Amino acid sequence: MALSAAARYGLHRVLDGPGVFPQPAQRLDNDPRISDAEMLVRVERLNLDSASFRQLREGADGDPSRIAGEVERIVAERGKMHNPVTGSGGMLIGTVAEVGSLVRETRDVRPGQRIASLISLTLTPLRLDRVLDVDMHHGQIAVEGSAVLFESSPFAVLPDDIGERIALAALDVAGAPSRTASIVKPGDSVLLVGGGGTSGLLTLHEARKHAGPSGTVAVTDLSERALEDVARTGLADHLVAVDATDPLALYEAVLDATGGEVDIAVNLVNVGGSELGTILLTKETGTILFFSMATSFTAAALGAEGLGRATTMLIGNGHMPDCGLTALNVLRENSEIHAIFKERYGG
Repeated sequence: MALSAAARYGLHRVLDGPGVFPQPAQRLDNDPRISDAEMLVRVERLNLDSASFRQLREGADGDPSRIAGEVERIVAERGKMHNPVTGSGGMLIGTVAEVGSLVRETRDVRPGQRIASLISLTLTPLRLDRVLDVDMHHGQIAVEGSAVLFESSPFAVLPDDIGERIALAALDVAGAPSRTASIVKPGDSVLLVGGGGTSGLLTLHEARKHAGPSGTVAVTDLSERALEDVARTGLADHLVAVDATDPLALYEAVLDATGGEVDIAVNLVNVGGSELGTILLTKETGTILFFSMATSFTAAALGAEGLGRATTMLIGNGHMPDCGLTALNVLRENSEIHAIFKERYGG
């Protein structure tokens, strides 16, 4: 039986009205009773994207109970975890509880498997029974609840050889290293803006691997501790401590370190305002991957016009056909990065 587009992409879950897709919708139906074209997941942990968790943490003055309350409020009102300020969500891990008959025909999935969703929480019907714990350092939230994935929803079965919290963190940003691997060529100069975090370390490995010994890799971050972790990997040629939201400071600091504009820039900063500095540092013949959901794509597009740049700019869609394999393989291939993840996330 062929699936309709509405069933395959979950339009029947949208409460806004006909023709609206789940991601831009204001409200979703989070009823755990599934159709033949859906699967039900018992949710154990949410991994909020960096921009969203930063906003929630600042809005709650760092109070975990207030963050938990805000997450519960958003999910209760919207039927999904869709931060109304940042417009972003995150992803989840849990155990498959039920699989619709049409999903069983097209996907290799069965009840009892522990999986990580590889789609945003902004389009995932979600119901929370309670929030158990808020990890203030990493934006991971232990919960009890249920989520509905559609036939089209990508997911990854959790690996046996990598700790759960580590795998969750890596899979949440899996698009960054995968896309970097697809655009970096031998001999390229690569700049990771805000590259000291989770996505930055994974991306650093792929940038170094694909640029090769004839290429160069530079990393900026505002956190000296993050740059110390980058230095431990031995993969970066240049480390630059600078505020990426100050375009001229970023431009001057990176040029002073690298001596010129770069072929490839990957922006991983979890706050807005770093678009212009990144554009300034990238050759007109180069490419920018704006992976952060804090990016203003209007500011990037109009800023490039104002600077007279025709640089290619890519939106950091987190889904890649490898379904997170590149990110997980970084942890398997690079013992130092895996060790840093263990220190940061436990495991």
